[in-house]
Amino acid sequence: MKLFHLLASALTIVGIVMITPSKADTGKNCDSSYPNVCIVPPLPDLDCKDIPYRNFQVRSPDPHRFDEDDDGIGCEKK
Repeated sequence: MKLFHLLASALTIVGIVMITPSKADTGKNCDSSYPNVCIVPPLPDLDCKDIPYRNFQVRSPDPHRFDEDDDGIGCEKK
């Protein structure tokens, strides 16, 4: 019986994690080039000074050009 409750609890936690949307998946108008943060697609054309995020994942095509050195990290703090 204990094993059943443990298994049921584990499955519940896994189910909750799987259906929880990421920041980029909340139904807002978020560009898929920035999967961990919600940044609108261009237009407007944004610069790092225009957004609150730093050191976030960037995927191609990077329409806002946040990843200047093409290392996959946007708006890096220098």
